[in-house]
Amino acid sequence: MRATKMQAHGSGLFTRLANEASRVMGSAPAFGTALSMVIVWGVTGPLFQYSDTWQLVINTGTTIVTFLMVFLIQNTQNRDSAAIQLKLDEMIRSTQGAHNALLDLEKLSANDLEDIRRLYEKLAEQARRNKQGGWGDTDTPDINPA
Repeated sequence: MRATKMQAHGSGLFTRLANEASRVMGSAPAFGTALSMVIVWGVTGPLFQYSDTWQLVINTGTTIVTFLMVFLIQNTQNRDSAAIQLKLDEMIRSTQGAHNALLDLEKLSANDLEDIRRLYEKLAEQARRNKQGGWGDTDTPDINPA
């Protein structure tokens, strides 16, 4: 895939807004602003006699911000996870002796992943036994379910 095609795919309005919002909201000034707002709210408590409206302001504000941030964080995590998976897939694909069947594992069912995990546990146990026997553990042996 050419770089221009990849850039065009990721340049949707939501993606651009989510990227920029993640950058801004994850910054020290954003934290400082939020902290300042909470401090101002707390200091104004006596002025408003700690009224129900005074409490409702902070409750409503934090609920709205939390609601929106959940979607922003999820979007950021989804993009990050997808990028990491692609990088790992490329490492598997380009490594001689690696098992290409491990590409795109995140799409498998939990049961399939558990079966593969068990195979790798057996491989690790065998490598540890070999290591204790003086054998090296830097090989790429085939996975044998037996």
